[in-house]
Amino acid sequence: MTDAEPSSPSSAASTDSSCAAVCSTSATAAEASPPPSSVCSACGGPTASISSAAGRRFLGFVADLSHSKGLVPEHHPHFIGTYWGAVSTNFCGEIVESADAYVFVGPIFNDYSSVGYSLLIKKEKSVIVQPNRVTVGNGPSFGWVFMADFLTALAQKLKKNTTALDNYRRIFVPPCLPLKRESNEPLRVNILFKHIQNMLSGDTAVISETGDSWFNCQKLRLPENCGYEFQMQYGSIGWSVGATLGYAQAAKDKRVIACIGDGSFQVTAQDISTMIRCGHRSIIFLINNGGYTIEVEIHDGPYNVIKNWNYTGLVDAIYNGEGRCWTSKVRTEEELEDAITKATEEQKDSLCFIEVMVHKDDTSKELLEWGSRVSAANSRPPNPQ
Repeated sequence: MTDAEPSSPSSAASTDSSCAAVCSTSATAAEASPPPSSVCSACGGPTASISSAAGRRFLGFVADLSHSKGLVPEHHPHFIGTYWGAVSTNFCGEIVESADAYVFVGPIFNDYSSVGYSLLIKKEKSVIVQPNRVTVGNGPSFGWVFMADFLTALAQKLKKNTTALDNYRRIFVPPCLPLKRESNEPLRVNILFKHIQNMLSGDTAVISETGDSWFNCQKLRLPENCGYEFQMQYGSIGWSVGATLGYAQAAKDKRVIACIGDGSFQVTAQDISTMIRCGHRSIIFLINNGGYTIEVEIHDGPYNVIKNWNYTGLVDAIYNGEGRCWTSKVRTEEELEDAITKATEEQKDSLCFIEVMVHKDDTSKELLEWGSRVSAANSRPPNPQ
């Protein structure tokens, strides 16, 4: 599932087999009589990639869930974005929730992925496909039915149904750009991610840290072959520093671009040492807003304010003149542009650490919405689900 900007409406057919497999199995109804007028599909979780073995045709549209961004090629003309309840990609949530039936491939619905259990999905209209089980509506549930086998068989039974995709194309409006900034205006987060978007290519990969980077990175539009990693199920703060290390070590053909909050970085900062020792050339954007912003939106308190570090100074100390490492601290868009130019040209073979100073209340609108809903869910009695 992806939270990148949705594809511009297009009527072109795709022959991409991996996407067709995911989409064809999840984008049309299974054996409905009469067939629903519109059917949606959503893919979620690492297990959804198993469906790449299924089908060779594409008959509808596909959305992904928040934790599976990158599994569906976002350049595919039938990809419409990320389904994430109230914080879905624009126009995607409305199309999914208004469909007559849905097929979810490999979903994991918890308080985070369901936005505080507020999804407007009706279970009786769903088919949920897990690695070794398929559940139809409120039942029955068929065990030892394997995802790849089910999707392969389903692909042979599908009838073309473009109703929901046609509706999406009717209502789609391209996303807006951030407001033009004033000269030397303090840097805003949406300006930062506008520039990160321009850095992406098939030779890059994005690592999104737990926090507001979840929502800002979900809105990035991934070019073909651009990697993406995102960890949601445990909400592990600090996960991305080690993930950046591991990804760069394994995928030496890609330059990793990591978006990490200051609070998260404090948990696992020492992994920077191994990145330098291994000669990694990742670009780390350290977003310094003075605290655990995502926790502020869920449950505010003084414990969410952290001791500020001299982050570039810390990385310089770890570097200690051994290896290749370059750091910069930016406060305006002009300084950010200069830092990105240097990181992608003169310092293209170095580990680049760019500390971005932003206001403590500069958050995405999705975090504000998501935080209030998750807070409400977490403060009530246990959900019967």
